[in-house]
Amino acid sequence: MKRLLLSIAFLPFIASMPRTNGNIVEVRAGEWPINLEKNFDGPGTYALTFRDEQVMNGVVLDTLSFPNKQQLRYLEQALVALKGSSTGEVATFSNYSVQRFDKKFEGIWYTLRTQFCLINFKQTEADIMCKTIDAW
Repeated sequence: MKRLLLSIAFLPFIASMPRTNGNIVEVRAGEWPINLEKNFDGPGTYALTFRDEQVMNGVVLDTLSFPNKQQLRYLEQALVALKGSSTGEVATFSNYSVQRFDKKFEGIWYTLRTQFCLINFKQTEADIMCKTIDAW
């Protein structure tokens, strides 16, 4: 009985941890998932897969590919730089942009835009992405 109570007590902490199998990190689960993936179809390619938030009546997944680790590091550097900046700042790259905005009661949020899709994510999810990129 004690083990059952202890396992129930630690369930919220376990559920909040990112799930990983080494090559795929689930940054956010649920209805609006975000996954960071290490692919082996080329020499060190990476991908950020997410559900497009512009499409409400269907499920449209988009993938932002990074040809090498250096390109993925640019995303990490942008997130770190935007964390220390103010609301409305934008980091623009050739095929995507990341913008920081502050919500009054929810803290720091980011919008990642590609040519056809966009996704919003919190600072905690950006921190998971940065830690994952450092670990790879």
